[in-house]
Amino acid sequence: MSLLKIKDVCKYYGNESNVTKALDKVNFEIQEGEFVGIMGASGSGKTTMLNCISTIDTVTSGHIFYDQTDITEMKNTQLAEFRRKNLGFVFQDFNLLDTLTVEENISLALTINHADAKDIPKRVEEIAEVLGIGHILKRFPYEISGGQKQRCACARALINHPKLILADEPTGALDSKSAQLLLETMEKMNIQLGATILMVTHDAFSASYAQRILFLKDGSLFKELSGQEKSRREFYNEILNVLVLLGGETNNAY
Repeated sequence: MSLLKIKDVCKYYGNESNVTKALDKVNFEIQEGEFVGIMGASGSGKTTMLNCISTIDTVTSGHIFYDQTDITEMKNTQLAEFRRKNLGFVFQDFNLLDTLTVEENISLALTINHADAKDIPKRVEEIAEVLGIGHILKRFPYEISGGQKQRCACARALINHPKLILADEPTGALDSKSAQLLLETMEKMNIQLGATILMVTHDAFSASYAQRILFLKDGSLFKELSGQEKSRREFYNEILNVLVLLGGETNNAY
């Protein structure tokens, strides 16, 4: 079942005398339960695409459908409610509140959505155990590692059972060991918890954990790769080959 449908999306910046096409008639779909990556060189449009999907930015033309709902037709007040109820976010810089414990950071998303206060501690404990951070719930962000902070951010993104989790360079601030643990966590979120994930990344190793990769070039969809029935190493090497064609950075993590 198609959860997200991008139809002829264009995004232009500037005025008539100096127009920049950030996105140029982009079309793709994401099925419920998929883990999809978006890649491309700097300036390819991948961050703009994520911002439009997340409702942070608006399209110039075209349509974005969640299920059958066209969010490009929504007013700002409707978008805020839609975002809160349907989307989870994982950012590169964690976006945790230092004055709150890990438990409070995770539960904040439930409180904002007016969840039953009696149910909150149990729900937080359950998600924390799945993501391997149950033992640090009483600690503050400054007392834990970057990898643990990012798994806390994943728990916060998941706690409301959003339709779609949007991850923007989630491993960007992590060392290689923490990055791998996070990617394994996201894989678990996808496979065991059924989360639909869309991840923007420039890193081929991170992308190899997704099931499908969409490559953008100059604001257009350049190529699509599927990791189905391939080993992670095979998929990783295919991703590297496309990045070479795109003229992007490559790093051999294997």
